[in-house]
Amino acid sequence: MLMTLLRCLFVAGALVYIVILLRAWWQRREDGKLESTPFWTVGAIGCFANFLDTLGVGSFAVKTAFYKHLRLIDDRLLPGTLNGQCVLPTITQALIFIGMVRVEPTTLLPMMVSAAVGAAVGARYVSSFDRQTVRIVMASSLLVVAGLIFAGLLGLFPLGGEAMGLSGGKLAIAIAGNFLFGVLMNVGIGLFAPCMTMLYLLGLHPIAAFPIMMGSAALLSLFSAGTFIRRGAFDAQAVVAVALLGPIGVLLASSLVSAMDLAMLKWLVGAVVIYTAWSMYAAWRGERRQRAADLSPQPSHG
Repeated sequence: MLMTLLRCLFVAGALVYIVILLRAWWQRREDGKLESTPFWTVGAIGCFANFLDTLGVGSFAVKTAFYKHLRLIDDRLLPGTLNGQCVLPTITQALIFIGMVRVEPTTLLPMMVSAAVGAAVGARYVSSFDRQTVRIVMASSLLVVAGLIFAGLLGLFPLGGEAMGLSGGKLAIAIAGNFLFGVLMNVGIGLFAPCMTMLYLLGLHPIAAFPIMMGSAALLSLFSAGTFIRRGAFDAQAVVAVALLGPIGVLLASSLVSAMDLAMLKWLVGAVVIYTAWSMYAAWRGERRQRAADLSPQPSHG
């Protein structure tokens, strides 16, 4: 009954978001301010990125890489565009996995709420965070965690991973961790991989992490995307394209996840953690090089 109510709330949120998005898109079209972003190109990128997102890889880094390389989205509009694009795909993910995976509600609901509260509270304070420090610390930590995961898979380290819910101290750690991950989303650190890793190390079955991390992201995105749309800080054409095609990637990938056995899911978790650590290190290195280039003296002409 509770899970049915939760799914109904997500559906209602999606419908409200669709109305808000289409009104914003139509208004820009009427005002002659609609972006000339290539609809099907961006939609295809979104479909591919959300296919990977459903496997736990995350979509922001993938889409950003394509958008920057192909020069599709104005950098100024990128944060709002990425947030707006993730709403319907993440709600689709949440609806699929909340219905498919029977994770205990006493674990699912508090963790979803803690992530949303973390994002809301964190928005006030993360301006003082050093994004570079967060990136390199997270990359290093995830590499250590990946080592533990692979050691467990190879039988060198005892590692759990069978429970469908948490309680007591483990649940408290999970709630606090998801709050922190919600805070870090404000500095561009995705929730999926850290949340998946934490839950796995706490003894949760890998498949049980999917409805938790996807439900958390879906709840977060409904609030964050609405703010960007109200401010007009998003590419309406690009958001509508991924709103239409992104869920297709989710549906394709969800069948793969549901068909995986426990061993395959454990290897998937390890691979996602390695990829995320590398992505954070690459972002840290890229920004460091950019800062060095900006500070280097320019040759004089004269």
